[in-house]
Amino acid sequence: MFGKKKSQTLEIDKEQLELIKHAQKRIKQKKRLYAHFVVFLIGAVFLIIANLVLNIGKDVTFFGIDWFVYAILFWFFLFVYHLFNVFVTSKLLSKKWEEKQLNDLVAKQKERIAELQERVDKDYPLPTEKKTPVKNSKNSEITLIVAAGEDNAIGKDNDLIWHLSDDLKRFKNLTNGHHIIMGRKTFESFPKPLPNRTHIVITRQNNYQVPNGIIVVNNLEDAFDAAKNDKQPFVIGGGEIYKQAMPFADKIELTRVHGSFENADTFFPEINSSAWKEVTKTFHDKDEKHNYAFSFITYKRA
Repeated sequence: MFGKKKSQTLEIDKEQLELIKHAQKRIKQKKRLYAHFVVFLIGAVFLIIANLVLNIGKDVTFFGIDWFVYAILFWFFLFVYHLFNVFVTSKLLSKKWEEKQLNDLVAKQKERIAELQERVDKDYPLPTEKKTPVKNSKNSEITLIVAAGEDNAIGKDNDLIWHLSDDLKRFKNLTNGHHIIMGRKTFESFPKPLPNRTHIVITRQNNYQVPNGIIVVNNLEDAFDAAKNDKQPFVIGGGEIYKQAMPFADKIELTRVHGSFENADTFFPEINSSAWKEVTKTFHDKDEKHNYAFSFITYKRA
């Protein structure tokens, strides 16, 4: 596999080099062509001035025709020939032309990269979601709890996009007395630690300062290990933590907010219908306390 990737990389480099050399060659050709055009034009003007104004070679004739007429005709032929090459065969060299050459080169490279990506995706597909044991977590029912829009949006700027009082009550009732696992930014979005819950914060920061009673770990595996005595630890966000925890979860408690939120910057992973089974669903219409309709849905791993 690595040998094949290496050969593909060399293939890309070789093709890029050839395209660059070709572009450089075309630029040099057109610069020389433009220089020749200028020289021919100056030369023709010089011949006319030399003969008519300075009387140089005025008495030299061929077949009764002054020599400079033949010279002018020859220069005129070269002028027309190069004029055709510059303005018809190829466009006049300019910054716009050079930019076009560069854009063409980039477009060809993108096409080649897309072809290689398609080949790699076909030959080496990503593995499907598979649950992998995590140390000391086998006795726990790891649960993801989240509120997400129809487009899986869950927040913006480290905050919720909506306020649904019934959803907050549900979150409190389900997580009460349990370990809640979260990323650093999610923890920092709380005004203060939530009561009657054990907080486990995942961060790569060394010496991260937290109030007493908060558990700080560096990765998800250590978070699960810290919650090993809890029969149902909850993963509460954010987006990257959900993504990492999804393969290990046994249950999802989802509040599906019936709306799409284009301004969101954080999303919940797509729920694979072949890996998860919907076991309960309760719909709530919007009312004076809720700006959006929503459904409480429970999934268990199929």
